[in-house]
Amino acid sequence: MVQEKIHLTAAEIGCLWTTYLNDTMSKCILSHMFIHIQDPDVKPIIEFAHKIVCEHIDFLKTVFEKEQYALPTGFSDQDVQHDAPWLFSDTFCLTYVNQMAKVGMLSYSGFLAMSARDDLRTYFTTCLSETSTLYNRSTEIALNKGVFARHPYMEVPKQVDFIDDKNYFSGLNPFGNKRPLNAIEISHLYMNILTNMIGIKLCLGFAQTSPTKEIQQYMIRGRDISNKHVKIFTETLLTNNIEAPQLPDLSVSSSTTQTFSDKLLMFHMSFLSAAGMGNYATAAAASQRSDLGVNYERLSLEIGQYAKSGADIMIKHNWLEQPPGTIDREELAKNKGSK
Repeated sequence: MVQEKIHLTAAEIGCLWTTYLNDTMSKCILSHMFIHIQDPDVKPIIEFAHKIVCEHIDFLKTVFEKEQYALPTGFSDQDVQHDAPWLFSDTFCLTYVNQMAKVGMLSYSGFLAMSARDDLRTYFTTCLSETSTLYNRSTEIALNKGVFARHPYMEVPKQVDFIDDKNYFSGLNPFGNKRPLNAIEISHLYMNILTNMIGIKLCLGFAQTSPTKEIQQYMIRGRDISNKHVKIFTETLLTNNIEAPQLPDLSVSSSTTQTFSDKLLMFHMSFLSAAGMGNYATAAAASQRSDLGVNYERLSLEIGQYAKSGADIMIKHNWLEQPPGTIDREELAKNKGSK
C-alpha cells in the first residue's frame, strides 16, 4: 500500500522558514567567534554550537528540496568577514551562546508544539534536546569560571501563605507603599536586565563596525533604549534592597573593521527585539504588582517602535525577506478576469 504524502501545514512552513533564517545567521556569528576564541574552556562550546546550526541547516535544505519549497535566502559566508579582527571577548562569546540557547529552547518548544508531521516533530525534539545540552554545558563552564550571573538568593518559605488583601496587586499610587517584590517578579526583572546588558554590547560592536551611518545611528539608539530599560529595572530591584546583576568582562574590542553585513546586523536586532517583546509580555503576565505590568507594557511599545524603524530600514535596502504567505485569491480572480 502506497502511503499518501503528508503535506506541510502553514505552521510547519512558518517554523521551517524561521529556523532557517535564524540558523544561517547564527552560523555566521559563531564561525567568526570560533576563529578568535582563545580560552580552551570556551572554544569547545562555540564549536559545539556551530556544529548544531550546521547540522540544522543541512536537514532544512533536505526538507526544502524534498518539498519543492523555495530555499530562503537567509545568510551565507558573504555576510561575514572571517579575516576581520576579534570583536567580542571570550567571556562575552560564552555568555552570548548561553543566552541564545535560552531563546532557542523557547523557540523550539513552540515549533514542536505547532508541528504535526512525524519527521518534523522528531527534528524539533532533537533541536530542543541539543539546545538544552548547549545551555547546560555553557552554564556549567560559566559557573566553573565564575562568570555566570546568578539570580539573587532569598529565604525559602517556611509556611504557605495566601493573598488576603487586594492591595497586593497595587503599585501605581506614587503616594502609597509598594509591597516587596515576590520571587517571580524578581526573576523576570533580573532576566530582563541581563538580556538588555547583552544587547547593549551587541549594539556597540555592531555600531562601530558598520560602515553605514544610518545603521550606526540605529544601533546607538538601540543601546540607549537598553540602557534606559536596565536603569528602570535596576532601580526597581534596588528599592527592594536587591543588587542588580553584573556580567563580568563583556567587553567589545576597538575594532572598526566591518565584520558582518549590515543586512545581518539589522536582522539580528530584529531577532533580539522580538525576543525582548516576548520576554516583557511573559514578565507582565507573571507580575502581580500593577506598576510592573504597566512598565513592561510601555517599554514593550518602545521596543515595538524601534523594531518598526528597523523594518523600514530593511525594506528600504531590500534586506527584509518576506515570510511564506497564502495566495491573494481576490487579486488572482481579478487578473484572470482581465485577460
